[in-house]
Amino acid sequence: MIEQLDIAPPVGSVVVCLDEMGPQAAKSYPGQQLVKPAAPAAERAKQEIDYGRRGSGYVFGAFQPASGAAFTRPYARRTAANWVDFLSDVEAWIDPVVERVYAVVDNLSTHSGADVLLFSLLHPRWEFVFQPTYAAYLNLIEPWWKILKSLALKGRRFETWVEIEQAVEQATTYWNEHSHPFVWGRRRRHRPPQHLGVAALPNLTLI
Repeated sequence: MIEQLDIAPPVGSVVVCLDEMGPQAAKSYPGQQLVKPAAPAAERAKQEIDYGRRGSGYVFGAFQPASGAAFTRPYARRTAANWVDFLSDVEAWIDPVVERVYAVVDNLSTHSGADVLLFSLLHPRWEFVFQPTYAAYLNLIEPWWKILKSLALKGRRFETWVEIEQAVEQATTYWNEHSHPFVWGRRRRHRPPQHLGVAALPNLTLI
């Protein structure tokens, strides 16, 4: 069902993938460095040990695969109250003309508690679609988390959780300014085209 919603959502509806990223700690996040053609002699890689004990939290996210639009909110803890608060913000973020909201979520207990049921009763256009166990690939926010980490965290050092909040907000804004739809399907590697034809016969010498 989730795959069908991503490929061909019903008219007047929108698919929103929801999840939490974390816990993320205020620490150093390794980045990438380009290797120059004339590289120096090989040396043992060295990196300062960073235990990241300067604050941590979670990033709650909503992602619309059809448009690529994303919405994030930082929270200190992953609780049912914070989850419902985030759902209320997502409700305000989604266009009010949308008749049906299909929310794709995993089976975490905070996603199906009594508070979430009450939210559903108060917002009848919402329908929660729970992904099967061990099927995180069906939630298209998972690959978007990698993009967000690359934009917000990679190659940077954070002293406080507030700095991470600011970095995530800036990265989300940047993404929405350059967003693109996510098309369902396995990514294919670039391969040269293969042309079908008749194989040439080997050169034979008759004796």
